[in-house]
Amino acid sequence: MLAWYRAHHRKLPWRKTRDPYKILVSEIMLQQTQVDRVVPKYREFLSRYPTLEALAQAKTAELRRVWYPLGYNVRPMRLRRIARRTLKEHGGRVPDSYDGLLAMDGIGRYTAGAVLSFAFQQDAPILDTNVVRLLSRYFGVRGEAKQGAVRRRLWQLAEAVIPAGKGYLINQALMDFGAMVCTARTPRCPRCALRRSCRSFPFKSAPDGRIPRRH
Repeated sequence: MLAWYRAHHRKLPWRKTRDPYKILVSEIMLQQTQVDRVVPKYREFLSRYPTLEALAQAKTAELRRVWYPLGYNVRPMRLRRIARRTLKEHGGRVPDSYDGLLAMDGIGRYTAGAVLSFAFQQDAPILDTNVVRLLSRYFGVRGEAKQGAVRRRLWQLAEAVIPAGKGYLINQALMDFGAMVCTARTPRCPRCALRRSCRSFPFKSAPDGRIPRRH
């Protein structure tokens, strides 16, 4: 997986930084929004609000204008609240713990894990749509990914596949592999580096990552 990532990884602007603020901006933007739509807005947003301090002082109308047309307009307001709270309660430093991040408005387990992994180099698991699909197919996890027991199993797997000290690399690799190879509609199974041990190969998985019954 890591060898594949080094050869085929996507070149995304937020991967050029370890700044927790910039990573947080990218992750909030990526919530329910496609990568290709986020890239130009990420650059524009950080050009206008390069620091927590700048974002904390942002005017609502301008903030919404800069955010447009990403949608889900509650997100920039949440980002501003996060910036203000970080300055007030954490001395301007984005928290480097689950508890600190999860206490912030709009940050859930995935976003917290992404910040810990990508900004602070911690071996924190992540579970976005691409990773859910990849893990479900590879390990043969049945059921809806949003169900409690299934979700807990996927989080366990996401944590288990991280080699010690490699959280950043493996998490990026899982996301890219799911986006580029183990895709939702037309997975590239014959080209997949994991096909020999994949529980779903040579049977095609459903688009949502579930394993179809064998007839």
